[in-house]
Amino acid sequence: MDDECLICDRISMIKKRANPYFVKELETGYVVIGDFQFYRGYTLLLYKEHVSELHELPNDFRQKFLEEMSLVGKAVHNTFHPEKLNYELLGNLDRHHCHWHIFPRYNKDPEPTRPIWVIDQNIRCGKNTRPKKEELKKLKIELKKELDILF
Repeated sequence: MDDECLICDRISMIKKRANPYFVKELETGYVVIGDFQFYRGYTLLLYKEHVSELHELPNDFRQKFLEEMSLVGKAVHNTFHPEKLNYELLGNLDRHHCHWHIFPRYNKDPEPTRPIWVIDQNIRCGKNTRPKKEELKKLKIELKKELDILF
């Protein structure tokens, strides 16, 4: 764990049962609903350890992490029924901690054929895109049901 890493902080909250976005623990990571739901069903898979690059993972864990990421994507797809999924492992922020962003994309999205980053962050991450308590609960229950089938 890295004391200055947002992802490590979120994982610490999960371990303390204090992260309201936590959905399910997997072998290599933790599934969480995104803080902002501009793209309904936006989900992340946080790698359990503080590692900066995918190639730094031991081969067996890297393969498992990739397999789990694809199954989380399948669960997101089966739960939220988007037209397309976008997967991103960027790590330029958050102290370079490996984590996958899984964005469901819908034809009704603004700029549906362009990367999500073209939408101003103040819009994507605006206060009105943070799910209310009941909506968050519903998103988590729906996604966990599908994850439980796949894992």
